[in-house]
Formats: sequence, C-alpha cells, structure tokens
Amino acid sequence: MSEASGTAPDVVDYNIGKILQALPHRYPLLLVDRVRSITLGERIHAIKAVSMNEQFFQGHFPGAPIMPGVLQIEALAQAAGILGIETMELAGTGKLVIFMGIENAKFRSPVTPGCLLDLHVEFTQKRSRVYKFKGVASVEGKTSCEVEFTAMMTDPPA
Repeated sequence: MSEASGTAPDVVDYNIGKILQALPHRYPLLLVDRVRSITLGERIHAIKAVSMNEQFFQGHFPGAPIMPGVLQIEALAQAAGILGIETMELAGTGKLVIFMGIENAKFRSPVTPGCLLDLHVEFTQKRSRVYKFKGVASVEGKTSCEVEFTAMMTDPPA
C-alpha cells in the first residue's frame, strides 16, 4: 500500500487525544498509538509501538514474544475505524465501527517487542453504513500481516 496517490493527506500527525475521541477502545486493547496521515475517504497510515509491556507477551510466547496475528488485524481494524469516523465526521458521537467479516488474512513475518508496526488501511468499497477495507501491517517495510475486512458503522449496544 502506498501513500503516494497524488492526493495530499487531509490530516497529519493525529495525536493520542484525537485517537481516544475517535475510538472507544482503551488499555489494554487500544492498539493505535499515532496516526501519521489520513486522506479522508481513502486511506490512513497509523502506528502501533509494540512494547514488551504488552499484556499478551506474558503468554505469547514466554521466552520468545510474538504479537498475535489476530491483534495485528485488530490494530488494522482500529485504524480503519479512525478512517471511517473521521471521513464521516463522527468523532465524539459514540458511533462504533464493528467487524462483519475478515477475509484473506495472511501472516508473513513475526512482530516482536521494540517494533514500530506501520498500519496502512484503505477503503475498497463504501455503501451506506457498510465498508470494505484492505489493510497491511509492516515493520521497517517488511509485511507482517495483510487482510481484507468488512465493517459496519453503528450505534453502541443499549
């Protein structure tokens, strides 16, 4: 996934305060630390700083810590959630972006403590409240995970 599309980002260096406004996730499940750029309606580049202090490293795997692939997908989904919320100008409204389907998930290389996990997500289809995305997670340009997923914009459960 490339950031060079001829379109300048609409948002650059989106900080943790804005992330907390856009997403309902909190520690220990908030998996986006920074947003480098957003091109509204198109793509996002976010970052997850992977620390040895992550709870999942206690059991995955002792002595050989590796970030679980499903959490890489969750990090990509959270980045997609920010993209959707910002594109629709819904930050702070409580709207949720929830998974409907995950397809073609592939895991290419391990993610270990100390890595900066780059999260690149782009819209592939938009319909009313249902969206399709393609996401690629990488470390220093080497793909660790790629996935296609479908999500829906909705109100939180009562």
